[in-house]
Amino acid sequence: MNTISKRPKAFFLNGGMGRIISAIPALEKYYEEGNDPDFIVVIEGICDILKGHPTLDTKTYDMYHKNLFHTKLVNMDIVSPEPYRVNEYFNQKCSIAQAFDILINKKGIRDLPKPTLNLSKEELIAGRKAIEEKTVVIQPFGRAIQQIDSSFVDKSNRSIEFFNLKNLIRKLQEKGFAVILMSEFGIDFKDAGFPDEVAMPEKVELRQWAAIIKYADEFLGCDSVGQHLAYAVGTSANVVMGPTYPINTSFPNAEKFKIIDLGQMSREYDPIRISFDERLSRKQEGIMSMTPEIEDYVVSAVNGEPIEE
Repeated sequence: MNTISKRPKAFFLNGGMGRIISAIPALEKYYEEGNDPDFIVVIEGICDILKGHPTLDTKTYDMYHKNLFHTKLVNMDIVSPEPYRVNEYFNQKCSIAQAFDILINKKGIRDLPKPTLNLSKEELIAGRKAIEEKTVVIQPFGRAIQQIDSSFVDKSNRSIEFFNLKNLIRKLQEKGFAVILMSEFGIDFKDAGFPDEVAMPEKVELRQWAAIIKYADEFLGCDSVGQHLAYAVGTSANVVMGPTYPINTSFPNAEKFKIIDLGQMSREYDPIRISFDERLSRKQEGIMSMTPEIEDYVVSAVNGEPIEE
């Protein structure tokens, strides 16, 4: 005879920080329902994005927490929610946040609030100090980016092409924008001939980036964590997408979001974390390449100019 377990749950979260942030609304709902007051969240890595969260901070652990197994997990049911394996997700009926909610709360597709990021005064002050008048933060590369000599390769095909990035920076500076580049590694722009310098902060933690983006006038990026931070802190965002579907991985219905969808006529869903299909990766190479006209469209969107669809 099957019985329903009464043991508290430990929700294990893995993958990129965009996934972790996307899980927050579902976990907040789980806490609000109050049926499992002793549940915890385990980040498979080291992540402090939930630090200071009004309800989830004290329930969140990383995998390296001393004696976590013997003091907590041994008496819990371990749950590893995988949003990419939700039917509604891979059939473009819900977002990644809603897929987490389906798995964690089992209430079907429903509207969810923005994720809560509780930034400290120190983080906010530092973020404000980094911003000049009329500033855009650009995150050009996704998590899969690799630098090979002077070239950049992204097997996921989510990143903005480097030649487009240089053109976009130049055009945005000509519009009067100060540019802050959100990147895990430094980039040599010495031969790019930009009108102004590009700020490239080093060793900036994710929470600090959230504060910087909060005070920026605009965010421009690809399908990566920066857009999730922009959504959470309420900054106007312009997201260039290619192989992934906006309904899945971005916020096409959000008031301050503009989606520049380069893949809408040619992409095919890549069943990541379900099966591996190298054919799709090869087929979608170059999907993020922009013509000069598309670059101008992106710049106009960032600058708030009227644009023709």
